[in-house]
Amino acid sequence: MKVRRFENELIEIRDHESPNHQIIFMTLEILTPEQKIFSGDVYGVQLPGIAGLFEVLDRHAPMVSALKEGKLKILKDKTATSSYSIKSGFVEVLNNKTTVLVEGAVEN
Repeated sequence: MKVRRFENELIEIRDHESPNHQIIFMTLEILTPEQKIFSGDVYGVQLPGIAGLFEVLDRHAPMVSALKEGKLKILKDKTATSSYSIKSGFVEVLNNKTTVLVEGAVEN
């Protein structure tokens, strides 16, 4: 465990690896009213929230957030990524599964 000071607060920095140095994944689903765009295990996802860009990694606390139109970036592992241009929607994070519900998405 690493600890760093950020804006006068101590925060814990997790290495997203298991004790045997394997990357830990979470489940990601991206859905539109018409179809399932993506479903699979990923390292994390970056999302365009209405208050700004944020990232969800494995074991994230449960949450629901509104999304604005912008770029969604899938972190498939520590080096490989893919991205989508999304329309507005919502994201739910629960039990190491992230579900993104958007009005539309196009792979970049």
